[in-house]
This record gives sequence, C-alpha cells and structure tokens, in this order.
Amino acid sequence: MPPTPRPLFWLLMLLPVAAPRAAGPEYDLDIASGKVDRQESLVSLRCPPGIWMPELLDDTVRLPVQKGPDDHLHFVLDRLERGERKTLRLRNGSGKEPRQRRIRVEEEGGSLRFLRDGAPVLRYQAVPDGLPREDIDASFLRGGYIHPLWSPGGRQLTDDYPRDHLHHHGVWIAWPRTTFQGREPNFWEMGRRMGTVEFAGIDHYWSGEVTGGFRSRHRLVDLSGEEPIVALHETWEIRIHALDPPGGPCHIFDILSVQECATEDPVGFPEYRYGGIGFRGHGQWNGRENTRFLTGLGETDRIRGHATRAPWCHIGGEVDGRLCGVAILCHPDNFRAPQPMRIHPDEPFFCYAPSQAGDWEIRPGVPYRSRYRFILSDGSPDRAFLDRMWQDYAHPVTVRIRRVR
Repeated sequence: MPPTPRPLFWLLMLLPVAAPRAAGPEYDLDIASGKVDRQESLVSLRCPPGIWMPELLDDTVRLPVQKGPDDHLHFVLDRLERGERKTLRLRNGSGKEPRQRRIRVEEEGGSLRFLRDGAPVLRYQAVPDGLPREDIDASFLRGGYIHPLWSPGGRQLTDDYPRDHLHHHGVWIAWPRTTFQGREPNFWEMGRRMGTVEFAGIDHYWSGEVTGGFRSRHRLVDLSGEEPIVALHETWEIRIHALDPPGGPCHIFDILSVQECATEDPVGFPEYRYGGIGFRGHGQWNGRENTRFLTGLGETDRIRGHATRAPWCHIGGEVDGRLCGVAILCHPDNFRAPQPMRIHPDEPFFCYAPSQAGDWEIRPGVPYRSRYRFILSDGSPDRAFLDRMWQDYAHPVTVRIRRVR
C-alpha cells in the first residue's frame, strides 16, 4: 500500500476525536406520565446491571443523572404531559463530563448542613451541642432532629427549644403516649424524664448533581423503669433534591423514617391528639394571628383544620416582614393516610398524628415506615401548585427498562 500523502496525514490528525465512552450495556428507559402532568419531576429507579458511570440521553441531549449510595439512579424529568410517554437512553459515560454538585453537604461540628446551589436548605443536628439558655434543665438536651430550615430567600423557618415547649425542635419524630412492658414511657416530653430520643450515629452522607442527603440512626429510650431500655430503633433517610418546579423557587426534601422494636415486646400507642412527625415554626409566628395554615382540603381556619385528614398542610407566616412557609406532604402509603393532623390553636406547631384515629402498635419484626415531603418557599401558598406537587410525590412516573445492547 502506498504511503499516505503527508498533507492528508496532518489533516487526519486535526480531525476532532470523540471522548472514549466506557464499555458496557445500553438500556432504553420507557417513561409513562400516567394521569399526572409532570414538570420538574424526580425519577428514581434501581440501577440496571453493568451501569457504573451513568450517562442519560434525551436524543442527543445529556440529562443530569446520579447514582446514589442505595444503587438507585436519580434524575429530573423536565416535562411530560398527562398520558404522554417518552424514551431515554441509559449507558455508561466517559466520566469526563463536568458534574455540578448542586446539593452539597458541609460538616459543622456535630451537625450536617446542606446547601442547594450555595444557598442553605437545612441543618441536621446530630450530636447534642448544648442548651441555648442556662434556665433549661439538662433532661431536654437532645440531638437527631432538623433545625433550621431555610426558605429560598434565606429566611429561617423553624424554632428550637421555644420557651413554651422546650421539647420542640424544628422537625423531629417522637411519641408522647405509649405503652411498653407494662409501663408508659413518654418519648416526646423529655422534661418528664419518662423517655427520650438519642442520636445513635450517621451511616453515610453524600452530595450530588441531583440529590444529596444522609442516613442516620436514633434510639427511643424508655426511662420510666428502674433501668433505661431501648424500646425502638429508628433510621432516618433524608434526601434534598435539585428541583426547579414552575411556580416560584422552593427547596424540597424527603424524610423516610423506619422504626423497629428493639426487644421482643411491642410498643403500643393509645389514642391521643398528637405524636409522630412534628414541626415547630419560627418564633415570629407565635400567636393565633401570626401563623397561617392551608390544608389540602382548602381549610384555612386552624381550629376547624385540627383533627381533619388532608394529604398536605402548609404552615407559614411573616419573618422580618416577609411571608414564607413550609408545606408538609403525607405519602399515601403511610399508615392511616391521609393521617389526622394536629394543628395547635395558638402556636406554630403542626403534627401528622396517626394516633388520633385510635389505638395501634409497632410489633416485633414489622417495621413502622413513614414518609413525608417538605416544600420550603417564600410568599403565600398556592393550592393548585401544592396539589400538583402532592400528586407527583404520591404517584411517580412509571419506568420500564429495556436492554438494547
């Protein structure tokens, strides 16, 4: 074969060379919207075999995708109309594409602070870091809760150790009235020294392009007997999402709590007006006229809204003269969903309280799972927007995976 002419040789050297792509299988993801219009919808699915460096393509456009520590893929579906379908291609990428960590975690002593695009979203208080005032009894000291929450505008939305209820802590989970081994521990009102919730450890935490979060462990300890006894083990998994839904900026995160018996004895929950996941709003929301409620049933009167059952509730008010608030969405798979709500008549306190609907128990070998989504925003709540966000949370898109190579 004659040698290649020198000018053609140099021309070939100047041609662009595509970045090598990691070998492996390729899949089509067939996505169906179902009966819900999708806008900025979070999609999660178990990662199929052979994908270790995921690259997701909509035709030729690369979509942000993240493989989480749970071996699930997470990405955001920009838009899909009700009843519509689309197909995305999943394969291994080259690993050279820049990936922005939109959700970032920072360690702060005994806490984890999460930011979205540089703006703070929440702080998880892991290790107890002392009491804020000298007049608070040591029995109230605890960790394993979230405070503060911040709105997109940077306003703090929660309170911690409020003077009227020292056992309220931003966002927390506990139970006031229980039965265990013939005793009646109280894991909510720690000042009674009948029970407490202890931080037990962080398994892992992560930052990412689509989600960031952590997994932690707590212990619900019975103090009502001669010796402390752990009655329940609890795990939290928190995920903060890089979502930009239409209707104004907001921060969005999910809580999954799993509580399991620590002994061979069940933990009972007599009928009671509160207990479960609690939220304590900003101190400037104290007083009947300073907190605004809107439930998923359209109720704005806090007295009439109490003990009703709605898929979501927005709690808000003014902080330094500007409206902001938090919507809490109750997943339909939760026990007794939509769970009854505790709406306090005077204070910025809210709780999804399954015990309002009657006695129940957590039995050995049968974990109690509860899931909630939080939407943090500035301004007044938009009922249509929150209805759509709940539908998207409660009824995610369906994904069928087909291997094509």
